[in-house]
Amino acid sequence: MGGIFGFMIGSFVENYQNVMSKAKAGAHRQGRQFSPEDLFQYYQQQSNTNDFPTMLMALSAVVMKADGKVLKSELDYVKSFFNQQFGPQFSGRHLQVLKQFLDSGDIPLQKICRDIQMRVQPAVRTQLLHYLFGIAKADGDVSPSEIKAIQQISDMLGISSIDFESVKNMFYRNVDSDYTVLGITTSASDDEVKKAYRKMAIKFHPDKVAQMGEQYQKGAKEKFQQIQDSYEAIKKRRGMK
Repeated sequence: MGGIFGFMIGSFVENYQNVMSKAKAGAHRQGRQFSPEDLFQYYQQQSNTNDFPTMLMALSAVVMKADGKVLKSELDYVKSFFNQQFGPQFSGRHLQVLKQFLDSGDIPLQKICRDIQMRVQPAVRTQLLHYLFGIAKADGDVSPSEIKAIQQISDMLGISSIDFESVKNMFYRNVDSDYTVLGITTSASDDEVKKAYRKMAIKFHPDKVAQMGEQYQKGAKEKFQQIQDSYEAIKKRRGMK
């Protein structure tokens, strides 16, 4: 994915204005908001040249709308992410796309996730969960409705329940979170803890997204550090060496 980021962004800039003006003109002629079918067609038009930002904006809108209110802190998080990931020159255009999804009724999430699943490698799909939980956590709390929305996205993207729970417990912690981060339960033996740590450390090593932008690398490093911290916490609790 990282190797074609430049192509994605270049195509987005080149095609954005024509696509946006046609989509808006069509909506105005019909005198109504986009229907789910129209919105998915709009999504396809926006992302028909591997436009990764449009994919992110569609998923962002689902999480931001999950608890019934769109907060400034969530919008600020999205703006900050895109400023760092794609540069300030793209923010206005991206936010117009986000607004279209936020202002529309039902978002055709299943179709969008199916499209993303076919076009984005598994390591990047899992990394998207960090971004989505970051939006949910922007106001200091991850609500049950936001967790439900992200889990729905995760399932539709084909992400395993173990990976989902591992990422979730970085943002929404309980007494078993250190074990959940490693994808195991408290009943695991010491050997199983060690094996789980090695497996997760390899699976989520920052090198997996080394070619992605700064924000993705940052998220991967945070995830990797959380895996290490959870492992160390369990070792200390159990007296493991």
